[in-house]
Amino acid sequence: MIELSPAPTRPSGGRWRGLVPVALRWALPVLWVLWASLAWWVAPREATAAQLDRDLAAGRVVTFQRASGWVDDDAYWGSRPQPRYDTRGGMLAWSVPSGQVRYAFVEPPEEQADPGGPESTEQPAGSDARLAAVADPWQTSGVAAHRIAETAGLLAGAVTLLWLVRLVGGAPPLVGTRWFWFWIGLLPFGVGVLAWSYREMWRPPSEPPPDRGSGWRGVGWLLLAGLGIAALVSAARALLGVAVVPG
Repeated sequence: MIELSPAPTRPSGGRWRGLVPVALRWALPVLWVLWASLAWWVAPREATAAQLDRDLAAGRVVTFQRASGWVDDDAYWGSRPQPRYDTRGGMLAWSVPSGQVRYAFVEPPEEQADPGGPESTEQPAGSDARLAAVADPWQTSGVAAHRIAETAGLLAGAVTLLWLVRLVGGAPPLVGTRWFWFWIGLLPFGVGVLAWSYREMWRPPSEPPPDRGSGWRGVGWLLLAGLGIAALVSAARALLGVAVVPG
């Protein structure tokens, strides 16, 4: 009696499903590191009026905008602060060819009378006139600073999307509920997403702990850890300077 060997079978769907967590476990931290590198490079760095004069003299100013501070009220950690446009503002923001963004607090521009009309109008004066002569407006597309910032935004969006899809559509998390990790994921700089990746994918417990985190506990951690991160960033900026810790 002849015994026939079984025909080779194709990889089961379960094997492919097993590869998804492995790929995601590596994709999230790698994408986060790429985002952090680009976001750090284009983060606004406080400078001085003297630095602005040096950049102007060397022809290093690409775009500029007079503003009255920064708009950064988005709860999304991957958002990019933008200068708040104000023709009478006391701040000048500019980008350089390397893609970095600098800003300095300066005197507001003076109003110049228009000799061609009975009413006075605001004309560029001082630094504004010099900037307008050699640089483009802030919103000019295609400059290095905007391209890098847009790439960083896409990376942050990819990290957030992968995390949310896995959190909502994947297996229930072990350390905390889905609501617990949702609130933790709102921490600045994507720290919460990294925490979820570490505790749920890299070092998960063998079984759910008895004091599994709830949604309310996640809110508490969001508030406490958010304050701690802000204090840590401020201390690091004071110690290392704005060149290393921009903002």
